[in-house]
Amino acid sequence: MPNTWDAGSARLVEALGAKAVATTSAGFAWALGYPDGRRLPVDDVIAAAKRIVRVLNVPLSVDGENGYSDNPATVAGTVMQLVELGVAGINIEDGSDEPSLLASKIEAIRNAVSKAGADLFVNARSDVFLAGLVEKPKQPDESIARGNLYGSAEADGLFLPALANPSDIEAIVKAIRLPLNVMAISSLPDASALERLGVKRLSAGSGISQTVMGKAKALARDFLLDGKSETLYDDALPYSEMQSLFVDLRAR
Repeated sequence: MPNTWDAGSARLVEALGAKAVATTSAGFAWALGYPDGRRLPVDDVIAAAKRIVRVLNVPLSVDGENGYSDNPATVAGTVMQLVELGVAGINIEDGSDEPSLLASKIEAIRNAVSKAGADLFVNARSDVFLAGLVEKPKQPDESIARGNLYGSAEADGLFLPALANPSDIEAIVKAIRLPLNVMAISSLPDASALERLGVKRLSAGSGISQTVMGKAKALARDFLLDGKSETLYDDALPYSEMQSLFVDLRAR
């Protein structure tokens, strides 16, 4: 799942053959002028998702952080706005919250989706590894316990960012009922190895957006310092190719 941050990046990824597209909450936040970490106004999240849905023909999964509320009913209402747009999946996370709170949110979401006769893939993200929520030796067992709790609340998948050790991955896959999603980091085995370990989904996280911004920083710095024009077009997509991604979408 290549994670995107706006309609343009989502359409580009789809054009490369992605069968589904996800968003990155960090990339979303930065593109909209906010720091990452549950700071986005809900209306901006909904508006950004609407713009992405407009340009896609493949399913979209939106990273909804913690649902932007501690109230499960409020979170379910926000998620239903995404469902009504045509979003096919969401990530919703625990972070430093009690696991029981995320379980309650998942239950509220599932009830709202069922009541509406809709369908939604609910990917429960747990930050046990990413945020070091417990001591390192306890992280696999804590992740298993949370994964099974979220599965009982009817989540469809478990996402464990920063999980990378093959033995930990294998142990978790064997102990949870949900399909496991991991996030690309430099120490992670490649996709073929992950598949052999039982991983079902690999997310790019904020990696693509960070690299794009790193390239933009280097180009802008050179341009500001020396007025260099030639480097602006290193590895650039031709204007005509960019236009072709959107020219037939104007009526949507």
